[in-house]
Amino acid sequence: MNSTQRHEIFSRLRAANPHPTTELEYTTPFELLVAVTLSAQSTDKGVNRATRRLFPVANTPQAIHALGEAGLEDYIRTIGLYKSKARHIIAACRMLIDLHNGEVPHDRAALEALPGVGRKTANVILNTAFGEPTMAVDTHIFRVSNRIGLAPGKTVLAVEKKLLKVIPTEFRVDAHHWLILHGRYTCVARTPKCAECIIADLCEFKGKTWPPKPAPTPAN
Repeated sequence: MNSTQRHEIFSRLRAANPHPTTELEYTTPFELLVAVTLSAQSTDKGVNRATRRLFPVANTPQAIHALGEAGLEDYIRTIGLYKSKARHIIAACRMLIDLHNGEVPHDRAALEALPGVGRKTANVILNTAFGEPTMAVDTHIFRVSNRIGLAPGKTVLAVEKKLLKVIPTEFRVDAHHWLILHGRYTCVARTPKCAECIIADLCEFKGKTWPPKPAPTPAN
């Protein structure tokens, strides 16, 4: 895939969705950190159902730490792996209180030092909460990047590095959300919806179906 194709792909995604964002519900960087931690191997809808109960009661490191593991588990037990997630979140709250004055750090190394926070979660926080042009590669982005020929790679890290290299600068802040949403709703795992896809004519997937949906006309 050449640079002209890549630029056109993101131009169309931007025209269709000028202000993309996460489907996780949050109002502060800390709420986002908790929601992203809970979202591992869980759906955003399931996480939102849990945090709608949790956040009105406790939405700061101090308040959630005060719940303790057992107390937090009561709010998140509908989510997969809730016991280990509760343990990680309580430990992360303790570190935020002790080391960062109860604030989520705007720093990759400090984020990845928190229990339950890996590179992908740190990238989500840096991108979504702080507006950094990072790329959190989840299963959707990994699939789309390889399938359409945007940034092929055998590992998540390889795809992440390639995406940051080939995505035009003007699109990098929002590219994470565009690609996730495209993979979640259009370029789905089993049977991609090529007939509904606005970038089907630019895609290099050999198994795609036709005809592609016409590209949207940008608003004046």
